[in-house]
Amino acid sequence: MSAPQPQKPTRPDQTQSSAPQVPSRTDSPKQLGAIYVKGMAMGAADIVPGVSGGTIALIAGVYERLINALGSIGPNLWSVYRQQGGIKGLVAVWRYVDATFLLALLLGIVTSFATLAGIIKHLLDNQPLLIWSFFFGLVVATVLILLAEIKRWNLSRAVLFIVGIIAAVGISSLPLMITEPSLPYIFFSGAIAICAMILPGISGSFILLLLGVYDSVLEAVHDFNLSVIITLAAGMGTGLLLFTHALKWLLSRYYQGTLALLTGFIAGSLVKVWPWKVDALGTLNSEAIHNVAPWHYPGGAQWAVTLGLMILGAVLVSAVSWWGRQQDR
Repeated sequence: MSAPQPQKPTRPDQTQSSAPQVPSRTDSPKQLGAIYVKGMAMGAADIVPGVSGGTIALIAGVYERLINALGSIGPNLWSVYRQQGGIKGLVAVWRYVDATFLLALLLGIVTSFATLAGIIKHLLDNQPLLIWSFFFGLVVATVLILLAEIKRWNLSRAVLFIVGIIAAVGISSLPLMITEPSLPYIFFSGAIAICAMILPGISGSFILLLLGVYDSVLEAVHDFNLSVIITLAAGMGTGLLLFTHALKWLLSRYYQGTLALLTGFIAGSLVKVWPWKVDALGTLNSEAIHNVAPWHYPGGAQWAVTLGLMILGAVLVSAVSWWGRQQDR
């Protein structure tokens, strides 16, 4: 008789019975603090048009858990609630969607937007070479780390990696739209942008920039325009729920192939985060932005500073990756 196979932890999408099973995972205060910090790192990345918070989630070791948690939100929540009903049913729903994890991550993201948005925008406007150099090193290191995670390369995974690169480069090269957005258009833009925020390598803020609603959204947040904010949030919520279910299915069945595709997205985003850019109008929202060779950059390549910041970004993301692996032990 063969030896019994070890049981894998049950996920919401892997239950044997018709009734959804509630995961029993409980995070310690230390683990929740680590998740909060990772959320802050994701928020800081999402502020930059061209860098994705999904990239940080993937390298920090919370990406699959995030997709599983978001993918658990759906019609089956009513079945989870009905198993016990009342307060116990609500607690079961909370645990089923891993809401404590999501809340800690969301608080970290919101903290970054509230505290770092002004600083990062100032650096992008006044010291673009420095901040793009830092993120370029960060993205290069991320690609190298994730490539090492892909086991047994084959033709299909290589093709998926190349497709990811081509898709990211193509999106990054699209011309910016200039439009006065209506509320339905803002809803649609939010749904598309949130999918990009979840995908590593494709920036949600850059998608808003491409669709011509980035300035309108920033203005609405500044002026507390609830009609625009609520419409955008509704679009983002809709896109998030639809997209994460598909991504959860892919990760659960074709993890290595999906990882190859996502790594390709990140590699392709290097075109967008190339440090040496020329902007004739002096703003990030101009169609005149284009990459140039380092020796053609006004004022010179500034190798000492740019390479130093690239190394700093690479060291930081390597530390985050190591930290993420330690948290999983």
